[in-house]
Amino acid sequence: MTTVVKIGGARAVDPDGALADVASLVEDGEDVVLTHGGSTAVDETLAELGEEPTYVETPGGVVGRFTDERTMDVFKMVMPGKLNTDLVESLHNEGVDAVGLSGTDGKLLCGKRKSAVRVKEDGKKKIKRGDHSGTIESVNADLLETTLAGGYTPVVSVPMLGEEKSGGYTAVNADADRAAAAIAGALEADLVVLTDVSGIYEDPDDESTKIDSATTPEEFAAVTDAAEGFMTKKVMAAEEALEGGAASVTVATANADDPISSALAGAGTTLEPGVLEPDEDEGTAQEAAE
Repeated sequence: MTTVVKIGGARAVDPDGALADVASLVEDGEDVVLTHGGSTAVDETLAELGEEPTYVETPGGVVGRFTDERTMDVFKMVMPGKLNTDLVESLHNEGVDAVGLSGTDGKLLCGKRKSAVRVKEDGKKKIKRGDHSGTIESVNADLLETTLAGGYTPVVSVPMLGEEKSGGYTAVNADADRAAAAIAGALEADLVVLTDVSGIYEDPDDESTKIDSATTPEEFAAVTDAAEGFMTKKVMAAEEALEGGAASVTVATANADDPISSALAGAGTTLEPGVLEPDEDEGTAQEAAE
């Protein structure tokens, strides 16, 4: 079984334990695909250049980055340039034959570019144009499987390859959690999302209310209701991963000893495929068979 690991890009996330754990898993013969975020580093680089990041709220209430052309240039420098290279370097120092890949390499991550997005400003719905982002619709699983079969550990970063309406491609931003979800689904892998909290809490301010697992739609509804802020996107990504074919999704802290192994052993909040609502057609067919 392959494990896809996503290391968050928040300042409070320390990747060292996860990288050492990747090395241990690989040494034991496990296949690992590492993915990573980096929004904090992008924002810091923009600030150093005297520019402000732009965040927008969708009509559904989800806050995300608006990526204009200038921000996209910084994004390409920071994500596949610095952060991905740093992680590959660190894994080599852990004895892992790591290979850095961006979503544009070999059409690893592809989908339609969104040149405009719907946003909510001052209570009004608007269209904001000039966006350089996209939604991942396909994953080149063969590229990852070939890399793994050769004894290498892929380290994957967005951007993705955005398909233009007029034809051709443009490198565009994509959410790192959703990228990890798409990869896990394509590989039918376990997904471990490492962040700066130990899981999903019923009360976001109380770690003792951590939800250990969800295996039914009803339990997943409770998880969805509990998720707030940045955790909302992670729960959305978890659902997409399971819908795509992932074996399980665990949200756990990166700041622990052996965080990946611990998450796979039950630490954090684990979501199983049973949380998905049954397909209506499948249910009808099953009832007919009975």
